Amino acid sequence: MTIDELFAQAGVDGRRLRRAVALLADGRWWSLADLVRETATSRRTIEALLRELPLEHRGERVRIPADQAKHYNTGTESNISDPVSHLMDIYGDTVARIGELIAKAPRGRHTLDHVAATADTVVRRALLLGERFWLPGARVLCVGDHDLTSLAVRMIHPEAEVAVADIDERILEYLDAQELGVRTFWADLRLGLPPSARGWADLAITDPPYTPEGVGLFVARAAEGLRDRDQGRILLAYGASERTPMLALKVQSALSDLNLLTEAIFPDFNRYHGAEAIGSAADLYVLRPTTKTWPSVASRVDKLATAIYTQGPQSVESARAKEDLPGLAGIEAFAPGLLVGDWPRDLLPKLPRVRLSTWLAKPYAADPDRVAIAVPPGLEAALPRVLLASRARHVRVLLATPPPDLTDLLSPLYDLTAEGTVLNAVRRALPDHTPARITRRILDNAHGKATNSWREALISTQNLTKKQARALIPDWADATTLELPAHRLTALPHAAAASLTTASQPSRAEADSVSPATHP
Repeated sequence: MTIDELFAQAGVDGRRLRRAVALLADGRWWSLADLVRETATSRRTIEALLRELPLEHRGERVRIPADQAKHYNTGTESNISDPVSHLMDIYGDTVARIGELIAKAPRGRHTLDHVAATADTVVRRALLLGERFWLPGARVLCVGDHDLTSLAVRMIHPEAEVAVADIDERILEYLDAQELGVRTFWADLRLGLPPSARGWADLAITDPPYTPEGVGLFVARAAEGLRDRDQGRILLAYGASERTPMLALKVQSALSDLNLLTEAIFPDFNRYHGAEAIGSAADLYVLRPTTKTWPSVASRVDKLATAIYTQGPQSVESARAKEDLPGLAGIEAFAPGLLVGDWPRDLLPKLPRVRLSTWLAKPYAADPDRVAIAVPPGLEAALPRVLLASRARHVRVLLATPPPDLTDLLSPLYDLTAEGTVLNAVRRALPDHTPARITRRILDNAHGKATNSWREALISTQNLTKKQARALIPDWADATTLELPAHRLTALPHAAAASLTTASQPSRAEADSVSPATHP
C-alpha cells in the first residue's frame, strides 16, 4: 500500500497520518513511541505508515531524509487546540517537579492497568480544573491516582482540599510522604468507596481501566463521592484506538447507562508513557450527573462484576472455570457460624451468608465465634481489611493463592498461620500495657473512625477531656480503620505510644503555673 493509499483509506481521519509525516519531515529524529504519543495514533497505524515512507535510521529513531523532506510537507504540524496551553509556560517548574515525582514513584502494575501519564498531562489536568471551576474551598477526589494528579492539584491550587482513594498501598504511602496535604484512603472500588470519601467531593477525577466495566465502575464510584449533586462534576480520562470505535461506543454506552450528561470532550488531552495500542493518548470527558444518575449508580454498583481490568486474574477476557476453592473440603469440620463471600450454594445451606462488600461496609449484627471467608482471585489486596472487619475469635480465609505475610500489619490483633492457600487467624487476648490496648481498641472497632476509638482510649486511661485527647491524635486518623492505608496501620503501635508520651508531659501553661519553690 502506498502513502497516498493510506491517506485515502483514512479519509477525513487522515489528518493524524499527515501530521505524523510532517513531524518525520521536520528534521528531528523520532522513536516509534514518541511518534505514537505525539500524534495520538495507534502503534499499529504508525507502523503501517513507516513501512511506506523513505526513512533514514539512527538506532531506533527515524526521520525522512532532508533531500526528500520537502516532498512530504503536509502543512499539518499544529495539534488540536489545548484549553490550557496558554498557561504552560508559567508552570514549567511545576512540570519539572511533577516529572521528578513520577520518576521516583512506585512502578505501575500491569494487573491494575497502570500506565503513567506524562508530567505535562498531569499539570494540564490541574490547570483545567482551575480554569473551568472555582476551586477555593472546593474538594477534589481522585478515584485512583497512579498518575499523581492529586499532587499537581495541591501544588497549583493549595486552596482546594484533595483526597485519593486507591487500591495500591505503595501509591498511598508515596503520596503521604510528599506532605502536600493530600488525604489518602485505601479502597478496592469493586467492594465500595471508602466511607470518608462518600458524599465528600465537589469534583472527582478518574483515569480508570479502559474497559466498559472498569469505566462504568470507577465513574459510578466517583459519582458516589460527590456531595454537590447539582453542580458537581466528574472528569474522566478515556482513550481507544482509532481502529476500535465499537469499544469506545461500549464505554460511552456505560456512561449513558449512568444517565450522565457529557458537557465536554477534550480530544487527546491525556498523553502516556506506554499504551501505544491507543496512541498513548486519551480524551478527557467532563461529565455532569442528572437526577436520574443516582438510582442508576445504585443499580450499577449492586450488580457489578469484579472483572474490570484488561490483564491479570480479574480481566474481562479471562475465562476462569469455577473450580472448587482450595481448602473447601475442611470448612464443614471448621464449623463456622457465618460464611462471607461467594460460596457454593449447597455448602452448609442453613448458615447465614454475607457479601464481601457488605462485610466491609458495616459491622455484622451477630457475633459468631467462627467465620469462614472466601476471597476470589484478584481481590487479595482486601485481605487485611477482610480480617479487620471481623470480631470473631477464629477466622478462616480461603484464597486462590498463598497469602502474603501480614504479621507486621495484624500482629496486634491476630495470631496468623497459613497452610497453602488457607489462612487461619486467631484473635489474641487483650494486652496488658496501655499503648498496646489503645492500638487494640482501634483495630477492634475497624468500621468506626480511628480518631474516636483512640480518643476514648486516651480519655479512659489518661483522665483527659475530649479536646485534650483529640489534640494528641494525628490528623490522618480521622478515617475509619478499614480505609487507613497499610503504612498507617503498621505505624499505629508507635503512634499510640507517642500520644501517651505527649499526654504525660505537662502543657506549657501547666509548667508556667508551677512556682520555682515547688520544684524538687
